[in-house]
Amino acid sequence: MLRWIIFVIIYTVFGLYAFQALKAATKINWIHYLYIVVSLLAVGNFIYKFSVGNEGRVISLSMSYAFGLLLSVMAFNLVLLVFLFFEDIVRVLVGIYSKFFGTSKEFALPSRRRFLSLIGLGLAALPFGALLYGMVKGKYNFKVLKYELAFNDLPDAFDGYQITQISDIHSGSFDDEEKIKYAIDLINEQKSDVLLFTGDMVNNIADEMEPWKHVFSKLEAKDGKFSILGNHDYGDYVDWDTEELKEENLDKLKSIQNEIGFDLLLNDSRFLQKGDDKIALVGVENWGVGGFKKAGDLKKASSKVSKEDFKILMSHDPSHWEHEVIKDDYHYHLTLSGHTHGMQFGIEIPGWIKWSPIKWRYRYWAGIYKEMGQYINVNRGFGYLGYPGRVGIWPEITVITLKKKELA
Repeated sequence: MLRWIIFVIIYTVFGLYAFQALKAATKINWIHYLYIVVSLLAVGNFIYKFSVGNEGRVISLSMSYAFGLLLSVMAFNLVLLVFLFFEDIVRVLVGIYSKFFGTSKEFALPSRRRFLSLIGLGLAALPFGALLYGMVKGKYNFKVLKYELAFNDLPDAFDGYQITQISDIHSGSFDDEEKIKYAIDLINEQKSDVLLFTGDMVNNIADEMEPWKHVFSKLEAKDGKFSILGNHDYGDYVDWDTEELKEENLDKLKSIQNEIGFDLLLNDSRFLQKGDDKIALVGVENWGVGGFKKAGDLKKASSKVSKEDFKILMSHDPSHWEHEVIKDDYHYHLTLSGHTHGMQFGIEIPGWIKWSPIKWRYRYWAGIYKEMGQYINVNRGFGYLGYPGRVGIWPEITVITLKKKELA
């Protein structure tokens, strides 16, 4: 209870401070009332969903939207707070100057300048509008990102071989079947040789995928569809009554993946064959730093693979690549990961800037990286979690074409 009281006090102080800019900018009362109503609805709905209507550690769809609305309002207030704070510093300095050097010798704060309040409101409206857009449109703004990667030792038959990677489906967050069908069609339009899914099919429980099986079962790839598990697939974020129920949930998710047509690799490998040439496809269970499950066993997964084989590794968390894979005795030519979502928020202008706050948590957080002659692609994710939207970091379908590097 105490934490809620502290939160409400801080939220109210921020709101009242921001309200000063609104009052200075306009005298239209209905605008003032609208701001108050939206602010109260945002905080009231959030507190209800996360306290009275709390469903444990499972984040429901309604809870996600409650969080998203509150985040939008708080972003609006925070920008105004910062803007007004600097204005108030100037106002205080002017008041002090007037007291000591002015004619009246009285300390008085100058009134807020209307045009500065209007500028502040305009700036605050940008993140507010962007976060709302992210919830309505951005979360389904699917992008196909294409890369060509060249290797000296790629088997000849695989020159031009095309891989489609998707990651972090998070089916428990979906609320628009037509948008998901569109994304599935977009994947199939790539006509890749193989489809690889790198974990997190659900948010919490296997049942979340039940309504979407018929949609995802339409995914096509002539050489097969392969998958691994992500940290959310194990049911670790649910308070299960017994361990048996947790195991049953995981078994059900594995069965659903099979029904959809995925060959689930659990610390195992497969070979993709073209004539006499082959490449190894290795799939590990989740392995991540920072308290995440470490079920991945790279040695076990590669036990049927030789050092000389060309290897593609599927590992959900890119921290695995950083801490274990690139240092391994085996040379894993290409690793495919996800997990970070690019934080679902950032700024990307190809060739100019790629930034997200997630970079302070993960060194490899989105796109292609190369270390020690090995590549990793960190997929930005197909779905979304927590905040029910995306801003600047759009849902991704990755298409990678393998090329044989010509000898000089």
